[in-house]
Amino acid sequence: MPLDQRSPLPRTPIDRLARPVAHFMHIEASSGFVLLGCTLLALALANSPLGPQVDAFWETKVGLHFGAVELDHSLKHWINDALMAVFFFVIGLEVKREIVHGELRDPRRAALPIAAAIGGMLVPAVLFLAWIGDAPGRDGWGIPMATDIAFVVGCMALLGPRIPSSLRVLLLTLAIADDIGAILVIAIGYTEDLRLDWLAAGAAGIGVVALLARLGVRSFGVYTLVGAVIWLCFHASGVHATIAGVVLGLQTPARSYLDRTAAGRFLTELDEAPAQAAGAARVMRVARESVSPLEFLMHALHPWVAFAIMPLFALANAGVAIGLESLTDPLSIAVELGLLAGKPLGILAFAWLAVRLRLTSLPERVTWPVLGAAGLLAGIGFTMAIFIAGLALSDAQLETAKVGILVGSGLSAALGMGLLWRLLPKPPRTTP
Repeated sequence: MPLDQRSPLPRTPIDRLARPVAHFMHIEASSGFVLLGCTLLALALANSPLGPQVDAFWETKVGLHFGAVELDHSLKHWINDALMAVFFFVIGLEVKREIVHGELRDPRRAALPIAAAIGGMLVPAVLFLAWIGDAPGRDGWGIPMATDIAFVVGCMALLGPRIPSSLRVLLLTLAIADDIGAILVIAIGYTEDLRLDWLAAGAAGIGVVALLARLGVRSFGVYTLVGAVIWLCFHASGVHATIAGVVLGLQTPARSYLDRTAAGRFLTELDEAPAQAAGAARVMRVARESVSPLEFLMHALHPWVAFAIMPLFALANAGVAIGLESLTDPLSIAVELGLLAGKPLGILAFAWLAVRLRLTSLPERVTWPVLGAAGLLAGIGFTMAIFIAGLALSDAQLETAKVGILVGSGLSAALGMGLLWRLLPKPPRTTP
């Protein structure tokens, strides 16, 4: 059987089918296109005769029973509370990586995306509240504060080499800082009926995770079991259960247990020993411990989040019947204004202030007009915006807010990409 030149493992027929799929799933921008396809499908179904049947399907009850403990929720609720906890866990991992290894590690380099993210959250909320006044839906002030990183990456991919690496890094770091703010908004602004006993139990579970790490426990199975208990405690406490995912992500170690030199020396010594099952198990453990838990989990979970959880969330939540009334409703317009105008204005204003105070400087090839256009891309709210809308609103108001999210995000993407296309010259071709 022929061997793959890049791997000592034999190639099998299934590899020929799986390799293109794996390649597609490891292209970060691909998730944005899959998410867009699921959004369009959800919209098409919601505006078709099948709309009521689709809504009824997502409201199907799914229950778990543990003695006197009973969890009986709709399919949509399980997606939004349980599966999205994994999504928020990955966000926690991304934030931890940026703090330890990325742009957020250097205070001066972090000042620009952090300042821009703060402005990109405050100004949209102020615009939202100013427009909506005393009309119904004021609780949705947090909706236009969020940025959808998957769609932003997809838009940058469509622009190709026009996007300088400095702008790409700035936008991604801004989106991560934005996620931190959105998490705080969810935890503080949309927590009702707080149960301190359950919250204390969840906090104790987080302490157990820290203790296990100090004792040297390395089993993912143990941490998964403790994490599930923490999720249940947060779910019962009134604090949204997805916050548990963020906290656990931030607790994940960002450094490997073994360095590559030690791992390589062990494998060299083992090579001289006879082949045994115990030796193979030790090789697997050494190889695993040469990568940090954070990197390992991001590599393992990112495809599931990008190509299963987020598309499922879009299918369950993005479907909304679009009518003239919802397009002209003050709530819908307030969301659109927050995303389309509030985001770029807030990002520009607070970034300018940070530069003016000499806390930071603009990256190479990023001018103020380019930053403003990039701020429009940050107005693509979608996943997090719909998530916050589901916490803040219900029934007709929720449907109206979704229309505003879809329209505002779509216009932000189109205008942002158009302006960046005009402002950023295409780099010259390099001759081989």
